[in-house]
Amino acid sequence: MALDGIFLSLVREELAPLVGGRIEKVYQPSREELLLGVRTRDGAYRLLINSAAGAARVHVTRAEIENPKTPPMFCMLMRKRLTAGKISAIRQDGYERILYIDVEASNELGDPVKLTLAAEIMGRRSNLILIDGDGKVVDSIKRVTPEMSEVRPVLPGIAYTLPPRSDKLKLDEIDPDELTARLKELPNKKLSKALVQTLEGISPVFADELVWLTDGGEDKAVNAYSPEQLEKLAGYVTAEGEKLRRRDLHYTMLATPEGLLKDFCFAGIRHFGSLMETRPAESACALLDDFYSSRDRLERIKQKAQDLFRLLTSLSERTARRIANQRQELKDCADREKLKNCGDLIMTNLYALEKGQTSFRCVNYMSEAGEEIEIALDPRLTPTQNAQKYYKEYKKADTAEKLLAGLIEKGEQELKYIDSVLDSLTRADSESDIEQLREELADEGYIRRRYAKGKPPRSLPPLKFISDDGYTILVGRHNRQNDKLTLKDSKKTDIWLHTQNITGSHTVIVTNGETPPDSTILQAARIAAYHSKAAQSSQVPVDYTLIKFVKKPNGAKPGMVIFTDQRTVYVKPDAAEADRLKVK
Repeated sequence: MALDGIFLSLVREELAPLVGGRIEKVYQPSREELLLGVRTRDGAYRLLINSAAGAARVHVTRAEIENPKTPPMFCMLMRKRLTAGKISAIRQDGYERILYIDVEASNELGDPVKLTLAAEIMGRRSNLILIDGDGKVVDSIKRVTPEMSEVRPVLPGIAYTLPPRSDKLKLDEIDPDELTARLKELPNKKLSKALVQTLEGISPVFADELVWLTDGGEDKAVNAYSPEQLEKLAGYVTAEGEKLRRRDLHYTMLATPEGLLKDFCFAGIRHFGSLMETRPAESACALLDDFYSSRDRLERIKQKAQDLFRLLTSLSERTARRIANQRQELKDCADREKLKNCGDLIMTNLYALEKGQTSFRCVNYMSEAGEEIEIALDPRLTPTQNAQKYYKEYKKADTAEKLLAGLIEKGEQELKYIDSVLDSLTRADSESDIEQLREELADEGYIRRRYAKGKPPRSLPPLKFISDDGYTILVGRHNRQNDKLTLKDSKKTDIWLHTQNITGSHTVIVTNGETPPDSTILQAARIAAYHSKAAQSSQVPVDYTLIKFVKKPNGAKPGMVIFTDQRTVYVKPDAAEADRLKVK
């Protein structure tokens, strides 16, 4: 998955309305991305530039992105240099994966200066670099030292140099004969890789589609294709180039049957067949915004709550190991009756035993078959002492079994709770959600309480959705809110939903005393499944019952409840439906 040069050129065209606009705000939501607020005559735009290895891109965004309380140093520098600056041009050299944003700004003395933001979209080498009018680097979001790259260091004060560029053919200016000749120069490369190496600005998924159109079979080395097949390929490439010139485009996202977004392209992709679902998009920027929004949210949360992720993951693994060991001990205790039987048989045969024996055989009269049994003895002990030893081990195993049963049950409840907090953390939308989870873990004794300066972030209300039938559906953001939503804020006639034996949020349908139709219950069930650990599954069981049948046991951890009179529906989580019904 990568933003190719052709796709970037289409994004550049969509950014044309920003030329002439002024940069009003500059934010740095996370370590590797910058958000510019641009005001134009047509309105306000938010331009997102991301330099993360797996999500590098540039596009206009509509997503609500929370910014840190304290801006990083790079953000402060960008504000100083770019705020009130006018975007004079947005450029791209051919289909190179670099977008240049020229800005006319002013320095500290009020003199006009020309600055350029170079957004380099190049996988793990992606970067965002501010260049002054003399072509020198002011700073970059990722500094590259000579030790990291002897070829192209990126540091303040040094001259900006372009990355090495290869001589490739442009898709919309293709010569079929030249394409065929270039491919034949790479006889041992697979055809898809040869296409990526020959054509400028295409992604692997588009190259795979061209191969599929040519042969419909397995991707083979170039020399395995006949001249007729290579001629056919050149025809498809020429046709796609013509579509690109006419802007006859079909923006496509590829998703697994479970709804997980995997790749995208500016053209239709069919070679995956039933293995992937295709979703259309209205524009290049809209596609990138939709494709990365949920993925970016999780990445931002991970950056802000790395310590919590590590803690909860470690706690979950340790608790699971402890439970597994206790289960094994409990299994070993199942043979405790044999210990008692050995003691009884020794006492019955005292007359035939003497100190110093290592074992003896006798009839096991406690067995219906009456078979002989051999009993191990400690030669240092008398027969009576050996019998007492077996009785002692029996009592120890009997006591351990009773304790282990309770410890295992307690451990399972703790593991369920830890997993529920971890699940809530992966779906946290804001810094407030993270702080609420910190408070909860501090109350439960898992971490020390932090005393931050200033006012703590206010707790956000539950997520709100409106079903197609007009009913309000509420979803708790974390365990504390789950308890409040279910046990305090809801009425007895409201309907409560939760994934069956799967960690997730409490979901409530506000009925207002009415009986909602099945369609609303199913929509609420899909929303509950989407806000659970099973969000990527295809068939998720969801229990639902009236609020009056939901209770909280004494001493139960936050979010833990018991319920009765439930019914179960099986649904497939639908991210698109949840987004459509969500009240924003």
